[in-house]
Amino acid sequence: MYNIHQSSVPQRFRLLIAGAMALFLGLAPALAQQAPATIRLEPTDAERGLNGHQHNFDFLAPGASGDSYQTAGFFGQKLRPFLAGNAEAVAYLDKYKRQKTIFLVDRLVALGSFGVYGQQIFAGGDPQYFNSTQKVALGVFAASVLATVFINRNTNTHLQRAVKAYNDDLAHGGVWPRLRPSSVGIGMAPTGQPQLALRWALR
Repeated sequence: MYNIHQSSVPQRFRLLIAGAMALFLGLAPALAQQAPATIRLEPTDAERGLNGHQHNFDFLAPGASGDSYQTAGFFGQKLRPFLAGNAEAVAYLDKYKRQKTIFLVDRLVALGSFGVYGQQIFAGGDPQYFNSTQKVALGVFAASVLATVFINRNTNTHLQRAVKAYNDDLAHGGVWPRLRPSSVGIGMAPTGQPQLALRWALR
């Protein structure tokens, strides 16, 4: 019994060392070569503040590198597939879409009121620039321009927060949960030596 116990100790150590080496050699290259899994906004887009520019955001998709930025679309629709699994990120993206929709309606109202004003100039034959209809049209146009300031104030931050929520969730989950084996066990090799058995589930 004593001899068996003594001979089993090196085997256990060899098993532990083999398992550690397998994990290190298997995971280290993947970690070293893996492109960032985060979503990265184009630097100037990432720095937009309150009342910033309202043009479409550009972003690097998870795993993308270099300058291969793509547009998020007017409503952020091209970003949505990447955020689909994160409820908080999707909620912020919905707010962004809502604000962009309101902005679009506001622009149509402004354009329409300006068109009514212009149509009234020669509506009575002689040029008119301030009849009752034109006063209303000018009032609506002014209100629309003022409303734009409030509509656009937080629009950009909603999309930025959507990306941040996605990246924060990814950071909290870490890389290991996505790479760790689904099962770990010990088996016997044909030679009778114990061996470490690792299994990964494809997702």
